[in-house]
Amino acid sequence: MRFRRSNHGFTAACIAGVLLFTGAVCLAQGPSRLTADDVVQQMNRSASQFRSLSADLEHTKYTEVVKDTSIETGTILVRRDEKMRIEIQKPDPKTILRAGNSLYVYTPKINRVEEYDLGKNKAMVDQYVLLGFGTKGEDLKKGYLLTVLGEETIDSRKTVVVELTPISESVRRQISRIHMWIDEASWIPVQQKFFETGSGDYFLFHYKNATLNGKLADSRFKADWPKGTTVIKPRA
Repeated sequence: MRFRRSNHGFTAACIAGVLLFTGAVCLAQGPSRLTADDVVQQMNRSASQFRSLSADLEHTKYTEVVKDTSIETGTILVRRDEKMRIEIQKPDPKTILRAGNSLYVYTPKINRVEEYDLGKNKAMVDQYVLLGFGTKGEDLKKGYLLTVLGEETIDSRKTVVVELTPISESVRRQISRIHMWIDEASWIPVQQKFFETGSGDYFLFHYKNATLNGKLADSRFKADWPKGTTVIKPRA
């Protein structure tokens, strides 16, 4: 198996909806005392209290056919009002900004920003990049069949592991299922694993050192790029 640091895998994951963490310490999965209804109720409660999140991020992309594992690391900021900023720091710097109906991907190495109009695909994009952050459990059940798989300890946090099977046929053509590890203290995801349909490929997001409901200024989510930046608008 090959391991490498990717400079494009996370971007592809973020805009998958437009165009259609291996650092964890995990203990063996055991049976859960929690039911699917328990998870839904706890996520409803958490969603009502969610305002913002900041965390360290590790994204892993595994490609089965070439046995290749690529990794990107950085930080993520999420706000309840549909704003998100991801700063990929390694291996190659990159900024991914979500604000309203727009998604921006800025690459400083070439001083270029790609601007995507999410339009009707906004909800699908959110299923990839905002899943579980302020999501009501009842809304989750509208889009997925929810099954409790068990409980695991990740990064010294007790989590309930759920499997989400997309109800929408169009989503299932891209993603067959999702595993999500939810912190039983905050009811915010610690880790998410997306299984791509028709292959052994997957991508995984692992969140560490999370801070909930801190103040995140509007300026953190402005589409403000250096002078001379080339702007392109790829067609979805």
